[in-house]
Amino acid sequence: MSERIKVLGSLVLSMICWAFSFVWIKQAFVSFDPLTIVVMRLIISAGLLAIILKLLGQLVKMRLADLKWFILLAFFEPFLYFMGESFGLELVSSTVGAVIVSTIPLFAPITDKLFFKSRISWANILGILVSFVGVLLIIFKEDFSLAAPLKGILLVFLAVFAALGYSVVLKKVPSHYNSVSIITYQNAIGLIYFLPLFIIYDIPKLGHKPFTSDAIYAVVALAVVASSLAFIFFTYGMRKIGITKANVFVNMIPVFTAIIAWRVLGDVLSLQMMIGIAIVISGVFVSQIKVRRRGV
Repeated sequence: MSERIKVLGSLVLSMICWAFSFVWIKQAFVSFDPLTIVVMRLIISAGLLAIILKLLGQLVKMRLADLKWFILLAFFEPFLYFMGESFGLELVSSTVGAVIVSTIPLFAPITDKLFFKSRISWANILGILVSFVGVLLIIFKEDFSLAAPLKGILLVFLAVFAALGYSVVLKKVPSHYNSVSIITYQNAIGLIYFLPLFIIYDIPKLGHKPFTSDAIYAVVALAVVASSLAFIFFTYGMRKIGITKANVFVNMIPVFTAIIAWRVLGDVLSLQMMIGIAIVISGVFVSQIKVRRRGV
């Protein structure tokens, strides 16, 4: 198998894993509340990654001087990201949630401009405008009423902006930490953020919903596949082709999610939604166009 096929395959696999996560969260809601899902997901994922890295001798020891960056990193993701995603998906469909999350690469150039003085090209701006039209088609019905509660839409957008904050802080983390070590530490610290809320709000309600095998399977799948394997696949591909090119693949997520949610959850996939998804993805690819500057 050629290196290119392995890279593309790993990136597509990571997108499929994350697409399934939007459906698994919905299935997990049958038995568990959002905070419970997140806490179980982080315990399994952080524990699994730590054991694997320790056995392979790949876990990079954290230096005390770097702790502040990991604390801030974990605040954005998983804490803020999962708060927005988990509570948002209680109110919006899997497809709508996936489409909103897929706009992360669109806003990344703006973040880079604000914090790192990077240049924003006309293609970035055009891509943002085009994708925004697609998002509007998905979140609004034909009569211009919202297809999902505004609160749910805003919560999922909180996840988007948390991911952008995460990318800014990630650049501050010293380069000698490998990607999987970073994920392990951020998940472990993120668990500390969630535990007080879990103890106060969710523990008293545990058992109020009937436990089902499908919901338990969904939580385990979220931890092992979405929070562990997907990151490993994505990290492998990203290191080979770079962050910008790898992030283009993120826009495959709503397509996979729409198909999976339609087949598994019975979500309605209207013509307007399909057109909206196509426009969002088109906008992202437009934003990735590289224009050769004169004289170069």
